[in-house]
Amino acid sequence: MSPFLAEFLGTALLVLLGDGVVANVVLRQTKGHGSGWIVITAGWAMAVTFAVYCVNAFSGAHLNPAVTLGLAATGRLDATAIPAYLAGQLAGAF
Repeated sequence: MSPFLAEFLGTALLVLLGDGVVANVVLRQTKGHGSGWIVITAGWAMAVTFAVYCVNAFSGAHLNPAVTLGLAATGRLDATAIPAYLAGQLAGAF
């Protein structure tokens, strides 16, 4: 799997699961309505963990442009790989 596809799928999965838990807590007529911020933060933590486990072997699971740019700035990521990572993250977030 290419880094672009891995970042795309990982970021999309992260946003889908994270936003899903927020929708469950906020929307009326759902089982989790009104359950509070603890459920939201735990849900986001699980979303990040699951997304990282799914794509870590293929791209390092940056899932965030700030992580990609930080790794590039410290020399841990080749500069030629930056556009693929950023494009995958941006497309996956949409």
